[in-house]
Amino acid sequence: MLHVFTDMFASAPHMFHLLLEKVVPFLVVLGILVFVHEFGHYIVARWCGVRVEVFSIGFGKTITEWTDRVGTRWKLSWLPLGGYVKLHGQEQPHDVSDEVRASWIPGETFHDKALLSRALVVAAGPIANFLLASVLFAALFVTMGRPVTLPVIGEVVAGGAAANAGLIAEDRIEAIGGQPIATFEDIQRIVVVNPGARLSLTVLRDNKQLELPVVVGSRDAGGHTVGLLGIRGGKVDYVPAGVAESVVGGFAQTWKVTADTFSGIAQMLNGSRGTEELGGPLRIMQLSGQVAKLGLATMVSFIAVLSVNLGLINLFPIPVLDGGHLMFYLFEAIRGRPLPPKAQEYGFRAGIAVLATLFIFATWNDLTNIGLFRWVAGLIG
Repeated sequence: MLHVFTDMFASAPHMFHLLLEKVVPFLVVLGILVFVHEFGHYIVARWCGVRVEVFSIGFGKTITEWTDRVGTRWKLSWLPLGGYVKLHGQEQPHDVSDEVRASWIPGETFHDKALLSRALVVAAGPIANFLLASVLFAALFVTMGRPVTLPVIGEVVAGGAAANAGLIAEDRIEAIGGQPIATFEDIQRIVVVNPGARLSLTVLRDNKQLELPVVVGSRDAGGHTVGLLGIRGGKVDYVPAGVAESVVGGFAQTWKVTADTFSGIAQMLNGSRGTEELGGPLRIMQLSGQVAKLGLATMVSFIAVLSVNLGLINLFPIPVLDGGHLMFYLFEAIRGRPLPPKAQEYGFRAGIAVLATLFIFATWNDLTNIGLFRWVAGLIG
């Protein structure tokens, strides 16, 4: 027993360090994302004349709460994996008791609002996440400049087309087939549409310009053959940007992250990309701790990317999520009346099952990624 207590006290500094290094950044990141998402629902609900009964960050037992002058209870709860906004009259009249219906305030209930108003309230959460990402990206561009990935090779993949052509790390590709190259993305744009082609690269190496021929490699991507050079970028430069340019750049970067995320999910669905990249709360916690060490700018960029992901995921047409509600409203607009209660109930049950499956799968990936199963296997021997 003494040995057990000794181990507990010996591990206390490590646990405290883990708390500061991973848990605190995770709670900060998740808290910001959840607050902005729910505040989007809240502010549009108020704008549409819907009374908001509860605004909660987290679930479960309440840590602290207060009630504002319009009667909304603001809560902070123990389980920080999300949050919610409770709207007045959110339920349908046939789903509640006579006592609850009698307590509803005419004109302030959610279910009595026009279809467009209800859709706006639901869509406001994901939209708020996209706006947050745009604002954060714009703020980074104003303060630090717009990031540009230079056409400088950071790493050459052994056996790839670039290695066979004699390219090495730190080479700067200035032109491909006579086309000037300004960014690393320019290289990707040309190479990807030229699988198997023979191209001439103008390369700057040690202040000397070289002309190197290269036969572009290829790979299959979702049934299409795309070009592959076998290099990775390694340098990022920051170009000064004004306020207007930064605002436009913020929205453009949000769109790019959205498109890249959607493309990645599509690739997972068609089997051209592995699903091991799917992560849940544990992966976010791990990354939050790592990113927090890299400085405020990296942390802000990380929050912006996660905000895009949260907004996009919530728009998926899965009942229980915001996208599922919007799907039901679309059916209501087409039919001229809501879907039957039974159909909605079955839809929500299916949605819960899908989300539970995704959560379990993502958690399995998280545990695999942090090496838990390897550790258990080591204990078993």
